[in-house]
Amino acid sequence: MSFSVRAVPRFKLFSYEQCEAVHHATLDILRRTGTRVYHREARKLLKEAGCLISDETLVRYPPALIEWAIEQAPSTIALCERGSRRAAFKLEAMNVAFGTGSDCRNYIDPRNGNFRLFKAADVVDCIRLVDACNEIDFCMSMGIPADVDAIKPYVFQFSLMLLNTAKPIVFIADDLADCKAIAAMAAAAAGGYQEMELAPNLLCYSQVTTPLIHNEESTDKLIFMAEKAIPVVHQPSPMMGGTAPMSMAGGLVIGNAEVLSSLVIHQLKREKAPFLYGGGQHHIDMQTTISVYSAPEFDLERVAVAEMARFYKLPSWGYAGCTDSCIFDEQAAADAGLSVMTALLSGQNLVHDIGYLEAGLTFGVDLVLFCDELISRMKAFTGGISIDREAMALDLIDEVGPGGAFLATDHTFKHFRDFWQPRYFNRKRRDDWVAEGKKSMAVKLKEKAVEIMETHRPAEPPAGLRDEVAYILNQAGRCK
Repeated sequence: MSFSVRAVPRFKLFSYEQCEAVHHATLDILRRTGTRVYHREARKLLKEAGCLISDETLVRYPPALIEWAIEQAPSTIALCERGSRRAAFKLEAMNVAFGTGSDCRNYIDPRNGNFRLFKAADVVDCIRLVDACNEIDFCMSMGIPADVDAIKPYVFQFSLMLLNTAKPIVFIADDLADCKAIAAMAAAAAGGYQEMELAPNLLCYSQVTTPLIHNEESTDKLIFMAEKAIPVVHQPSPMMGGTAPMSMAGGLVIGNAEVLSSLVIHQLKREKAPFLYGGGQHHIDMQTTISVYSAPEFDLERVAVAEMARFYKLPSWGYAGCTDSCIFDEQAAADAGLSVMTALLSGQNLVHDIGYLEAGLTFGVDLVLFCDELISRMKAFTGGISIDREAMALDLIDEVGPGGAFLATDHTFKHFRDFWQPRYFNRKRRDDWVAEGKKSMAVKLKEKAVEIMETHRPAEPPAGLRDEVAYILNQAGRCK
């Protein structure tokens, strides 16, 4: 036996033929129904590329143009650490990178349990927590600080992230002016716009308006990101039963049409610019009329989005570590566990919303640390089993023989660290647990979060960056 094989568990939802069926249905929507495009430059690009425009803003797309755009977009996006040319991670194939969500209004303070509005100091605390977590790969802003009025919130949020973590950043911008200010900060950290293009530390999260609308502000952002070659996810969020048909296939197809029509605009502005395929297909709970996060349908739609992205050879956007629960409790833990496992098994490449409580209205640092542990544990599971000669240990089994013991062997000493060890999950028996204070998981996580926030110090930003950021913030404040 001379082979070396590692067997890994994976989800599979669609066959190639089923992906084709979704694709052809999408082409039909874009050819027959079209989208409304309210952005003048985008309409000009689309008309020159052969789209039919009627009623001033209704654009219908030739299928060949959609196929062309898919072929142009790169299949890999590398995001780098601040000021580094080394990729922190690559979005491709089945690689999965995890990060937090953005823009929660409310915060549960781990120091006292108080539920209140976010403050700027809380955002910094949360960024430092992310910086300290081994399995949280990128940072989103997590909270909108209610105590900051003088400058644009998204530009301010980005400045806090850039100065308090070296990890890649996924950012949100309100408008084109925000995008320009944020790009200027990122370029200052990278050493210039050309360096930023070659080693991007940031990715823009933007949204299409469902159903089938490209408005001026979001398209402004899409075109600017293409021009500067800043990676972007321009994702739709179809609400099945509201802005999309009340069926999972209907939500998938309309979302796919919105993504692919966005991709066409993006690639017409600049071919080969990096574009992340994404979609957040939710449904309305007709009993409460809210958008549901912790639902089996939402999990399935995320698997479908990842599979369609691979069908197009594009990296994908995903969700995990989020819950409808208002606190970190049994429901939140179950939602986090299922969503993290789903993301890893289905190969969603850039996975956000770690820490979301109350469907993104509230942020919980205990949920972030819980997910950091979960991701580590589940990566050990999805890493699979090696079945090479070393792992099978046939000679060792023969040497030890029936009734023998493997504890003192070199093989055990060499490999015992291959097995996963928890940081927060309990493996101690009751007497030891009682002796250590009988702490629940929730208590341990809150205490650890406070410890990290008060002791962890991220790597210092490059010399002069704080002054550059202060200048850009001042200019952005004047533009408000």
